[in-house]
Amino acid sequence: MHIMPNAPRLAVAVASALCLTACSDDVVSTAPPPQMMSLATSSPVFDRDAFRSASLSSSFACTVSGGDAVNPLSLASGLGQTIIASEPQFADAIDMNTQNENGPQTGRYLYRATEGSISEVAVTDLKNLGPNSTKRFAFRADWESLDPVVWTPWGTLLTAEEANVATKPDPDFPSAVGGLVYELIPTKGDPSVLERIVARPAIGAKAHEGMRFDKQGNLYSISERNPGYIYRFTPDRKGDLSSGQLYVLKITVPTGDRTGEAEWIPLDRNAVRIDASAAADAVGATGYNRPEDVEIATSSGNFPEDPNTLFVAVTGQSGPADNRIIAIDLDGGRGKHKGRGDRKLSPTAFVYDYVRIGVNTTSEFEMPDNVALDPSGNLFITEDPGGSFSGGKRKGDDIWVARPGKGKHSSAAVVERVASLTDCDAEPTGIYWELNGDRLFVNVQHRGGDRLDKAVAIFAERGTGR
Repeated sequence: MHIMPNAPRLAVAVASALCLTACSDDVVSTAPPPQMMSLATSSPVFDRDAFRSASLSSSFACTVSGGDAVNPLSLASGLGQTIIASEPQFADAIDMNTQNENGPQTGRYLYRATEGSISEVAVTDLKNLGPNSTKRFAFRADWESLDPVVWTPWGTLLTAEEANVATKPDPDFPSAVGGLVYELIPTKGDPSVLERIVARPAIGAKAHEGMRFDKQGNLYSISERNPGYIYRFTPDRKGDLSSGQLYVLKITVPTGDRTGEAEWIPLDRNAVRIDASAAADAVGATGYNRPEDVEIATSSGNFPEDPNTLFVAVTGQSGPADNRIIAIDLDGGRGKHKGRGDRKLSPTAFVYDYVRIGVNTTSEFEMPDNVALDPSGNLFITEDPGGSFSGGKRKGDDIWVARPGKGKHSSAAVVERVASLTDCDAEPTGIYWELNGDRLFVNVQHRGGDRLDKAVAIFAERGTGR
């Protein structure tokens, strides 16, 4: 995730932040018409099918820092948007999203991590949207650059630090070079209230971003660096992250540019608690240029073509050139491998290009960052090329959708733009498909103008699907 230097935050009261009135003279004329739904309790009428045909021909042409504060996104025809929360209801630089995907009041709450001047996890009550629907869920003074947030199969929340070198070491684990994973345990019966926080160093000290569980309770993650790596953590006891084996991916029979047959290489358990990236370096793991988010069909989306596929956004454009989405067949491409008990683990994997310039997209596809599956297997992708309006940037960052192909290990059949930011200072982050719902959640991070980040829901209006 690209973070702009911390700009001075405006001393804006919550009440004024929630007004969100449009600056009509400053918004480019091609902006969508105002939809005065921001932070309203009324709900639009949704049509999930409209997402299947949504397409936006070009990126938004920015004309002012901050863009349109009411409608932060330029959207494909038939799509609408509403702001569900706004800074300062949460700290600056909001990043990943998740809902409570199981347990009491399933899906009622939306959680987001922040990686700016204050690192916290905030929670929004989606059932009662309004000025008081968002609050702080978890905070520690020694946290830094919180990026991922993921719901566990047993009803807790994970967050982690995106730090290759920690500047605020955990006092209980001072030897950890990189960022750590923390398990946030809610109170029984109320997932919006925190009971306690527990560090999970066995998952590895590194720059964390995307994290996802498979159906057997293994956790997949990355290290955001160049070379960065792709990991699998298998707990010694299912549902207990206090100990386990961390593996790293290594291509063994290449079929292309770091694609092909691969193996999961076990790493030294003590070494990963100090520096999981160095441990991966030592075993010759396959490196990619800044892997970022990961996705699999066990969260709120699906991938009917092959549900045991892990998608990884790799953002770096040069040295080496990645700028792509890779897909990893976790079954190894040769059927399922059964392990102990109810775990179906494969010691191998198969890696292939899912979205790549020259394969199924053009050079307009820039630096993919976050990914999210919908229930039909469409993979939504946010991009993060960086830049600023004051530095001459005039093209808003885009959100794309990769529609699935047919057949095993097929690249996406179609890659289309569905949205573009109206603010060239901002970046879309934390894309997440609503659990059992019809909305696509996305955050608008480090905005220009009033500099107040927004949490947005994109929806398709009924009657627009084809």
